[in-house]
Amino acid sequence: MKKKNAIGIGIAVAIGIAGIVLVRSSYVATAVSSAAAWARGAGSIAVVAFVCAYILATVLLIPGSILTIAAGFIYGVGWGTLIVAPTSIIAATIAFLVGRTFARAPIKQRLGEGAQFRAIDAAIEKRGALVVTLLRLSPVVPFALLNYLLSITKVKTRTYVVASALGMFPGTILYVYLGSLAGTAAEAASGGPSPGGLRLAFLGAGLVATAIVVVVIARLARRELAAPNWPSSNGS
Repeated sequence: MKKKNAIGIGIAVAIGIAGIVLVRSSYVATAVSSAAAWARGAGSIAVVAFVCAYILATVLLIPGSILTIAAGFIYGVGWGTLIVAPTSIIAATIAFLVGRTFARAPIKQRLGEGAQFRAIDAAIEKRGALVVTLLRLSPVVPFALLNYLLSITKVKTRTYVVASALGMFPGTILYVYLGSLAGTAAEAASGGPSPGGLRLAFLGAGLVATAIVVVVIARLARRELAAPNWPSSNGS
């Protein structure tokens, strides 16, 4: 089994176990729900703290998916997406600029010597925005690491920001959606109103549909990136 498949399965299992714990343990569900309620009640202070934590985690190569799920848990799909989408772009841009300036030398030494980097850099030189978007959509390179990898390529900063925003959005929605479902489960397990069968069906169907779209897009992006004519393509 490939390493990235094992990681994906591990994340799915972890989310499943967390959901079971929330549903089975009213104490845990109550504590988690209370923490989420506190964050919502704290208003802008909690949002600022979340943004700072997200940026710091991204710069330190900590997976942002955990915080993205937390945003969905606390704020729901709508507000969670509105908070995470711009925050993830800001965080990715800061990490990119760190890699492009004073951290460029060690990153170049660590990441810029392999054949994969040379192929990516050659493709970006010809089709910068498209390649960056595809890399964001594909799980080939993890989000946090990709910020630094792209910082030592020839991509322009403006192209990087716009393409990254487009490529990260589907994954953001998926993780926020997962968090919102966990929030619904925790609220019900802690004694709050239980969602009706119709609402559960809609929530489940929405999650499945979102996951399918993200997975299909990721597979298409990965297949496109694997095409042998990328480095030699004449596109702009």
